[in-house]
Amino acid sequence: MTDRYIRQMTLAEIGADGQAKLAAASVLVVGAGGLGSTVLQILAGAGIGEIVILDHDRVDVTNLHRQPLYGMDDIGAPKTEAARKALLRANPAITVTARPERLTPHNAAALVDRATVVIDAADNFAVTYILSDRCRAAGKPLVSASVLGFSGYVGAFCGGAPSYRAVFPDAPAVAGSCASVGVLGSAVSILGSLQAHMALHVLLDLKPGILGRVVSFDGHTLQFGGFSFADSPEPLHATPFIGLADLVPDDIVVDLRGVAEAPTLPRADALRLAPTEIDQLASAYGGARIVLCCRSGQRALRAAGRLQSMGRHNLALVALEGDPS
Repeated sequence: MTDRYIRQMTLAEIGADGQAKLAAASVLVVGAGGLGSTVLQILAGAGIGEIVILDHDRVDVTNLHRQPLYGMDDIGAPKTEAARKALLRANPAITVTARPERLTPHNAAALVDRATVVIDAADNFAVTYILSDRCRAAGKPLVSASVLGFSGYVGAFCGGAPSYRAVFPDAPAVAGSCASVGVLGSAVSILGSLQAHMALHVLLDLKPGILGRVVSFDGHTLQFGGFSFADSPEPLHATPFIGLADLVPDDIVVDLRGVAEAPTLPRADALRLAPTEIDQLASAYGGARIVLCCRSGQRALRAAGRLQSMGRHNLALVALEGDPS
């Protein structure tokens, strides 16, 4: 053991045993953007033995104000490769695996099952639900964060605590993105640092445990908040995300996108309905599974919630953005 980690090993809560836990850990980080950029640097510095980075994107000049892992020379490069090189320059003693791909319902199980802790830094609606479902099934802790504008939150889910669905069962009525709403780089770094801290907290098994807690940050008022969700019940009917490859012939496929957004339907026999027309499906098509599709999954989940309230539960969701099928 070198002196690299001596400052954190001096902490009574870590020591040699804690450092050995970090060295033995494998952390899956989904998303190498704003949140992931900060998370990855901290985890590499702390001496996580293996870091697996999953991201399909490339470095763009608009990323640089909030993604300090990258520089001008990285523009156009896959984020996973640029991140891997930066982390190994900082700490060549760790293993970093770059996976330049999207998270999907098909690859989630293999990726999650081999990880000690999973970090959701994608800030993507469907990704969070897919990861939460798999982490709950596999008993793996999930540290998920979201940031927009000046504010955001971090939560520690699954791994014995309730899932993300138990806390956030419904899609937000209105959603924005960094591109449409904007985001402040310092807010991203604060939330990313909290996310990395939560992951280290879980890996080191520090007490009191933080699984089942959400921490929020308001960058306007400079206030932190949060709550415990340790007793939150899981939803009775959790509608899963699937891929187009998982469709079966008897499925009733419903595309919630308009013609201008999506001229081509996901399947030749798919129906095209506006979200306001979804009630007609509640008592139609017998017991066949209804598969609701949209770009990000948000409209589909809201529509599923509406149908569930009307007694229809044989449902599935498809987020068509990035579906490899």
